[in-house]
Amino acid sequence: YRVVLCWSGLFSHRFPAVTHTHTHTHTHTPAANMTDEKMDETKKKRKKTAECCGYPISIFFIVVNEFCERFSYYGMRAVLVLYFRYFLLWDDDLATSIYHAFVALCYLTPIMGAIIADSWLGKFKTIIYLSIVYAVGQVVMAVSTIHDITDADRDGTPDNFTFHVALSMLGLILIALGTGGIKPCVAAFGGDQFQEHQSRQLNTFFSVFYLCINAGSLLSTLITPILRAQECGIHTQQQCYPLAFGVPAALMVVSLVVFIAGSGMYVKTDPEGNIIWAVCKCIGFAIKNRFRHRSSVHPKREHWMDWANEKYDKLLIAQVKMVLKVLFLYIPLPMFWTLFDQKGSRWTLQATTMSGDFKAFILQPDQMQTVNPILILTMVPIMDRIIFPLIKKCGLDFSPLKRMTVGMLFAAMAFVCAALVQIEIDKTLPNFPSSSESQLKVVNIYSSSLNVTISPKDTLLIDSLESSAGYVTLDHQNITVSLNTSPVVTKAFSLIKGGRQTLIIPSDPSIMYLQEDIKSKPREGKNAVRFVNGWTAVLNITNLDPNLEPTVISNYSLVSQGTRKFVLSNGAQSCEFSQKFGFGSSYTFLIPSTLFSTDCESIKAVEDIQPNSVHMALQIPQYFLITTGEVMFSVTGLQFSYSQAPKNMKSVLQAGWLCTNAVGNIIVLIVAELGKLPKQWAEYLLFASLLVAVSIIFSVMAYFYTYIDPVEIEAQIRREQGLEPEDQKKETLEMEDKDKDQKNEQEAKQTKL
Repeated sequence: YRVVLCWSGLFSHRFPAVTHTHTHTHTHTPAANMTDEKMDETKKKRKKTAECCGYPISIFFIVVNEFCERFSYYGMRAVLVLYFRYFLLWDDDLATSIYHAFVALCYLTPIMGAIIADSWLGKFKTIIYLSIVYAVGQVVMAVSTIHDITDADRDGTPDNFTFHVALSMLGLILIALGTGGIKPCVAAFGGDQFQEHQSRQLNTFFSVFYLCINAGSLLSTLITPILRAQECGIHTQQQCYPLAFGVPAALMVVSLVVFIAGSGMYVKTDPEGNIIWAVCKCIGFAIKNRFRHRSSVHPKREHWMDWANEKYDKLLIAQVKMVLKVLFLYIPLPMFWTLFDQKGSRWTLQATTMSGDFKAFILQPDQMQTVNPILILTMVPIMDRIIFPLIKKCGLDFSPLKRMTVGMLFAAMAFVCAALVQIEIDKTLPNFPSSSESQLKVVNIYSSSLNVTISPKDTLLIDSLESSAGYVTLDHQNITVSLNTSPVVTKAFSLIKGGRQTLIIPSDPSIMYLQEDIKSKPREGKNAVRFVNGWTAVLNITNLDPNLEPTVISNYSLVSQGTRKFVLSNGAQSCEFSQKFGFGSSYTFLIPSTLFSTDCESIKAVEDIQPNSVHMALQIPQYFLITTGEVMFSVTGLQFSYSQAPKNMKSVLQAGWLCTNAVGNIIVLIVAELGKLPKQWAEYLLFASLLVAVSIIFSVMAYFYTYIDPVEIEAQIRREQGLEPEDQKKETLEMEDKDKDQKNEQEAKQTKL
């Protein structure tokens, strides 16, 4: 059904003989997509193309082009929110807002692309020019992810974030213009390559085209997160965002080259005018004319669009009325897309706080998005062939509008599931201090147990090479720490408000000191580790600290999930220490004075932040529910829309449908920036509640909706206007051709079966 989004509106209404649609035209209708003269002229221009197995060779270039482009787009989009969150270091709300602003722009630009192609450049030139813009945007985006460009101090973090932000925003704007601009053109251009006798091959082409979209989406969403999880860099090894964005950029360049390579084989049609623009002008004239005759002197008309009668044909006005009736039902629809498109933002960020260990393989947080296309490919035929027919056999009235309402409720249930999962995640998260509190943990490297008194009343008994059971939360900054050593050691400290710190008591208690700890989960599901050197000399810890002084604690280093090995040496002696890590934990390892005599086995691990314990598999129910909602809402919605409006108005409905998607993403942006709810589960429930409310409103609108037959209405208007015999003859011939093509197609299907 995703193909419907990009081709049906802009192809079928100007190629009626191929798509088996009976599009009526009238010599007095200025908005008709193609007059009889233009159709004849187009047929004369249509040249005999080279064929292979009955298919034009040119379509093979188009199919490869589409696969590469979809891989490029979905691959880049899969890792985008994590790039915002962990490379540009934006918070969850800002990362979500910019992500959805980009998606909204991607759904608005197809309207621009359709108008440019139909009214100015034609489909071929539009695809070429905007693909160049697209490829440049992908390359710019890939360059913006190279941290070494501005990492002068070589610490792995860019020194000039403004440069990277500006470059990435420029890249995203170019990508949105490119991907949206070519979306309505590529499939329609592919349809132009077929002759009128190749209707069976045309249907197969669109099936393969649909497969390429899903294959590109599925493969890229699987592959690019794996590339992102690799480590690369010139001076310091970091998450390999340049590779994750570079491969989609390379695929887009390949897509462009492949498309240009087939240039000499394409059938290229001239721009024929865009129905969207004609409809807008008709509506604009009606509004302007109604405003001009707003006084009570002028008699009222049955419908406000009737004020366009002075300039526009009655048939066009009737068609616009039918379209407006459907577009009115679109008003509540953006709320569904508000929830649906958060799979790539909020749900991906949720997955970063979960465990992706499936034993046989490790799933990256951004790979969870692949569940959606997998379920789509599974559920569409199940719904179409089993569920809906069963409901019909049970005698239940499950009309298209009722299906859409149920689809909304499924999406709302998905977000209730997401809220429940988030509550479980929150139970496992550390209790970090508020802005007015401080937290303190005590680590004892001293040779014996100690009573540690923290003024005014906290007393902790800590064994040697151990730590306090957890963090002590204090509501005051200035503390005094006393140890029951001989002599007694007392020292004053000032804590950081809103921060976590560890008090290190070394072998010489008089030099005890504070060390600042991390106060959030390690990014990207990695694990933060550090070592406290209780050995009597300098130690070299491979991949961590080459010169760790005695009694000193190392800086944090991030390590990935799995078993990690550390080699500790002092030049003459060495031993190997290994530790198995999960996702999102933090550890402090205490090195004893007996390090080498115990062959590193005496190293003590202190867990500062526990690893993620909620499994990513718990997200599968919410993905199942949102995908079920998508099948019932999106597929049914387009089928209903096209059945309730004239065939030549499909592109207008397509524009309206895309606008609902864009508005839905803008709603996410607004809520993320202005809502600022303290708990993420509360935001999920807010969205679910809003969609339930909207679905109730939509069900009321659907209840009062009267289904119509656009073909019958158009025929009635033509009868009132009086069709000329020549036109009637043309219609009869077209109907005969249609019946003949359907018969041939049926015979081909029987032969194939």
